Amino acid sequence: MPWRRRIFLILLLLLAAVLLLWAFLPGPVPVETAKVSRGPLRVTVEQEGKARLRDRFVVSSPVAGYARRVDLEVGDPVTRGQGVAEIEPLRAEGLDPRARAAAQARVSAAEAALRATEERVREAAAADEYASARLERTRRLTDASLMPKDTLEQALSEAHRASAVKRSAEASTDAARHELEGAKAALTRAGASDGRQSGRVTVRSPATGRVLAVRHESEGVVPAGTPLLEVGDPGRLEVEVDVLSADAVRIRPGTPVRFERWGGDVPLEGKVRVVEPVGFTKVSALGVEEQRVLVLVDITSPRDLWKGVGDGYRLEASFILWEEKEVLQVPAGALFRTGDRFAVYVVEKGRAKARAVEIGRRNGLAAQLLTGAAEGETVILHPGDTVADGMKVRSRYTSRPQASR
Repeated sequence: MPWRRRIFLILLLLLAAVLLLWAFLPGPVPVETAKVSRGPLRVTVEQEGKARLRDRFVVSSPVAGYARRVDLEVGDPVTRGQGVAEIEPLRAEGLDPRARAAAQARVSAAEAALRATEERVREAAAADEYASARLERTRRLTDASLMPKDTLEQALSEAHRASAVKRSAEASTDAARHELEGAKAALTRAGASDGRQSGRVTVRSPATGRVLAVRHESEGVVPAGTPLLEVGDPGRLEVEVDVLSADAVRIRPGTPVRFERWGGDVPLEGKVRVVEPVGFTKVSALGVEEQRVLVLVDITSPRDLWKGVGDGYRLEASFILWEEKEVLQVPAGALFRTGDRFAVYVVEKGRAKARAVEIGRRNGLAAQLLTGAAEGETVILHPGDTVADGMKVRSRYTSRPQASR
């Protein structure tokens, strides 16, 4: 009948309209998501550093003369007081009152320098003795729970520092003593002592260690003060790291440091010893002038772990400014600004819900979450203009929680 055909056509048209409307409706937006999780969080300043010797001694010729060939090579061991070079006198050298007076003045200056260094040794020894006694008292009080552990660690650090100062003062005294010997030898060579020409002058090593460089290997005439070779102890290394001045203000002496990608199997541990108070300008690889500050770090890991590290070796340093083991955190890529606050998109029943959050510490990978989301909730990573509040979303990939550094 005509009316039945008319109803059928109307229903068919309505069905086609519904299907057409459904086809043009926007579907769920594919997004990358991650979970709010708990885990370790670390805030660091990372920079490349370089190992260097704490004490490097340049052995120079104390007199003008004819230097014999140096038989030592780079890496050879030397001991304190060992002869490392010989200087023969020049055959034709006239004597005059001015030369004798200059030689006597150098001897007097070397004697005064030796007395000054000996005074510094006594002062350093007294400071070391006091620091050791204070450490022992602090350890007893800490064992009795009468003093916090932090005070014990500070006393231990001061004792180590006082011991290092004492050793450095003793090495300086040895160097001054050898300088005096060289000055006296020069005076004898000039004929000021007994009027006779002296023989060879033996140049001795001021410290125990290894030969780092041979500056003058071949025989030949050398003026006084000519560098002959360099010696130092490879076991006494420190790491120098130049950081941005904006990062240097957050680093303090005692800040823990972790060295990675230095060539060994395990990371090395260290502590900041000095943050230099003077900065310098350095041009970056992009041609930008940056203000940099040198930070000196002592390696605290056992020597056996890093015995292969030498002077000038590269290490990547991570200064640990803050660290916690169990922190509620959200990936940094999920955060975006709404006015003066941070917010995230939380996935609820297949829809994106904008939610304001409060964050604490953060690094380049994650941020500490104080309020706004709970553990286990799903957040959208890198939300762009395609995501809005209340929009349907479909997760195409869920990032696994990772330990943040």
